[in-house]
Amino acid sequence: MLSIGEMSRRTGVKVPTIRFYEGKGLLSPAARTEGNQRRYDQAALTRLSFIRHARDLGLPLEDIAALISLERAEGTALDRAHDIARRQQARLRDRIARLERLERELDRIAGACDGQHDQSCAVLHAFSDHGPCAGPH
Repeated sequence: MLSIGEMSRRTGVKVPTIRFYEGKGLLSPAARTEGNQRRYDQAALTRLSFIRHARDLGLPLEDIAALISLERAEGTALDRAHDIARRQQARLRDRIARLERLERELDRIAGACDGQHDQSCAVLHAFSDHGPCAGPH
């Protein structure tokens, strides 16, 4: 049996976050010692590692809960796991595209400075005026 601190050390998930996941039902409530300390089994460690990896991949808690609910599913019910993965992939691609637009805009802003710094700073002006931006970001 593992303490909450040991679960944290093994997974890199902070103790308050472990408690939060337990409160949200993503982790089963831990067994308690006579001193009321949480004790987790190997299954809880495996589940917490799963949650951590899914969070690292950017999945929202709702999708993680849905994936957990599919653990014992069979057949076409498992299509939902594929749908969740594809949806997250699409969200990630959208985010990458937005970050690339931001990078291009920052390149334009950084290039606005001629290095002279006479009466005004072209970079500061570019940050204050959204009008010249090449597109939405």
